[in-house]
Amino acid sequence: MMADQVGMPAVVSFGEALTDMIRSGPEQWVSICGGAPWNLARALAGLGVPTAFGGAISADVFGQAIWVASQAAGLDMRFTQQLPGRSPLLAIVHETSPPQYFFVGDDSADLHFDAEALPAGWTEALQWAHFGGISLTREPLAARLLGLAESLKHKGKRISYDPNFRAMAMDASYDTTLERMCRIADVIKVWDEDLCGLFRCADPGLGLAQISEWNPHALLLLTRGADGASLFQPQLQVHARPPLIEVKDTVGAGDAAMAGLLFSLMRAPAAEAQQHLRWAVAAGAAACQVAGAAALSAAQLELLAAQVQTQ
Repeated sequence: MMADQVGMPAVVSFGEALTDMIRSGPEQWVSICGGAPWNLARALAGLGVPTAFGGAISADVFGQAIWVASQAAGLDMRFTQQLPGRSPLLAIVHETSPPQYFFVGDDSADLHFDAEALPAGWTEALQWAHFGGISLTREPLAARLLGLAESLKHKGKRISYDPNFRAMAMDASYDTTLERMCRIADVIKVWDEDLCGLFRCADPGLGLAQISEWNPHALLLLTRGADGASLFQPQLQVHARPPLIEVKDTVGAGDAAMAGLLFSLMRAPAAEAQQHLRWAVAAGAAACQVAGAAALSAAQLELLAAQVQTQ
């Protein structure tokens, strides 16, 4: 089912791969490969799905670390463009509790991703294209990705979207992009803080209602951390609570949950919504069991999914 006959990936996750520079002490910093679209691509590859990260990275020490980690994850490297002479995209996390950060990436490599340079015939095997993160706020990349998403939708490809709200990048100027992406997406993932930030409201239900009005047929995944997650669609509401686990940290948990949902939709498209939600919640829980964004395994998720309670 997951295999693809022309050697191209079934899923391409487009956007940013970046380096998180995390302050670990008064004068110490730790660098970690990240970026929401890249995290999702790595998670899906770990589940055995032929996956690529579609984006551009630098050729310096930071970009090389992302390149090596992408190879180790089993991603299709034909879709990752490494650009000599371009600077890296960095997220400077100077406080971790609560998180405080900013991005450094003026004219950095990610902005120069060229979809026209992707392998010939790649869209024929494509099942899902994923978009989201700060890449949809960073011009000129944002306009190119938005156009690509709409073009792929026009070709009948399925689109998943995770806005992954970031206050410094997603103000009122993001409203048009948010609406256009929500209108074409088949699956949309948000959590309460996303909804309040994106729609500038105190009640996340208002944001959820607006997304449903824009696209009543989209499958909406609402994650709530330790309180579990829900799936919404016309005449469908399913809720789930996560299994009891020891939480190391929550980095990449939302990206993993989206990966788990897409994996389930590809693996058993006719399955009930409860099953799809179990896999999403199991994947999010698995990510919380290790420090940093982690690779997933189908066997691990199978065990955790059996412990997820749905209603």
